[in-house]
Amino acid sequence: MRDERYIEIPGSKTHELPPLLVHSAAEHAPTEDEADLASVMSEAEDMLAASDVDAAILEQRRFDLAVQLAAQYRGLLSHWLWGESVLEWIRQCEITFECEDTLRKLLHPDVWPHASRASFVTLLMDKAVPTHGVALEKAVGLRLTFRQPPPINCFSNQFLFYLNSTVADTAYQTWSHLVPQAPTLFPPERFHFEVLNIGN
Repeated sequence: MRDERYIEIPGSKTHELPPLLVHSAAEHAPTEDEADLASVMSEAEDMLAASDVDAAILEQRRFDLAVQLAAQYRGLLSHWLWGESVLEWIRQCEITFECEDTLRKLLHPDVWPHASRASFVTLLMDKAVPTHGVALEKAVGLRLTFRQPPPINCFSNQFLFYLNSTVADTAYQTWSHLVPQAPTLFPPERFHFEVLNIGN
């Protein structure tokens, strides 16, 4: 019996989609890490309450907080890069769909990125694409929110620690629910694609 969530695609052919080219934050240069750390030191200092503890201990706490802020930023950057990769992959998939008669009618010629394209994000999740801890909906939400990844000094500690996940999730959910009806989901067994990690 057919799963009603998925659109019926004529035939039994497995359609080959373009590879998903994932840009990784792992290539983040050590000099950039040091610059990130230096730029959040004052933010870390603002987070510490006034105290009469030894200056060396206070400096260590400030450094530890700065390291945590920089790590939060690197996580945000990883998600943004995944989101950028996914949106570019969706554009490539649209070209593939336009070239195949069977698939052409599945996409609507809407303003890009139309919310119905969230079906491609669902396809990635249904195919269990390994994301190494990156939440795809959050990644796409961050990319929809920021055209380019803002530098670390643009973010408050509150955003890095508490708000970025909520903002990204809200952006994705709002975007993906803009369509009047439920998006048409693609049956994962009918599509094949490679996932390739590439350097920045």
